[in-house]
Amino acid sequence: RGLKFVARKLTGRCELQRICYNNKHGARRTLKIGRPTHCLHLLRSALSVHPDKVEKSIDDIMALKKINLDTNPQLGISLQASLLQVVGYRSLVGEVEKLRREPYDCENAHHETLLMQLWKELRPDTPLTGRISKQWCEIGFQGSDPKTDFRGMGLLGLHNLLYFAEHDKANALQVLHDSLQPKHNEMSPSEWEQKSLDKAIGFSFAIVGINITDLAYSLLVSGALKTHLYNVAPELPSLLHFQQTFCYLMQEFHRFWTEEDPGDIMEFNRIRSKFHHRILKQLKHPDTALCPHFSASDLHLVNL
Repeated sequence: RGLKFVARKLTGRCELQRICYNNKHGARRTLKIGRPTHCLHLLRSALSVHPDKVEKSIDDIMALKKINLDTNPQLGISLQASLLQVVGYRSLVGEVEKLRREPYDCENAHHETLLMQLWKELRPDTPLTGRISKQWCEIGFQGSDPKTDFRGMGLLGLHNLLYFAEHDKANALQVLHDSLQPKHNEMSPSEWEQKSLDKAIGFSFAIVGINITDLAYSLLVSGALKTHLYNVAPELPSLLHFQQTFCYLMQEFHRFWTEEDPGDIMEFNRIRSKFHHRILKQLKHPDTALCPHFSASDLHLVNL
């Protein structure tokens, strides 16, 4: 408290002003504002309000701190953006959790429509012979009925896979194509040269997508994804941002698996764990934004 008093006397600014003025927009500022350890009571309350109440909370904070917004207009703008990011992140966690907890129901027409659309996006030239079919294995499900594979992630896994297939189609089809290729070390050098294939992926596309959904979910609920989302979402992080992050993780895991060149699928857990730690390391840097490397041409990411 003594240091804060000295800092205020030297700078003429309260702690809130120093945070907003001395840190650029994004994770560097919002992570500090979102720490309840040094926030005044009204600010702590503002971190949990509905987005519609954020502006009123800012007015209350300014009145309490005796800050004139007419002479400090940027402070109100900066604080509002950061508070919206914090409450938006909390709201996003709830929305994602709701999708994860909703089980796939083959009696639900909407669920079935989503699943059929996934097939059409990934196999546009191949009609599905039946709802229960071994053809589902062609896009990486384990058996003839995909519903059993969604148990862990519920509808969240299906939504992410469909988003990838619809909005980053070229990359999704490339990952699927690679995943279906035989491992190069199971072929003779001459056979490999004739096929002119890169290192094959050798994993089940849909199952890996559901697994990467679990990885993205764990990053979100642990708070690790705050760095990225605060840097790419100007205000409220949304489900769209989460799905775009999933697409990025799928692309990066695709590359990572290929670079690791495992002998077989039994190495999946080891490689996934290694990939997870690499992403966590990236997210520890306050300026990290995963999606600037996002290559989908038809996506419009808000990247500050």
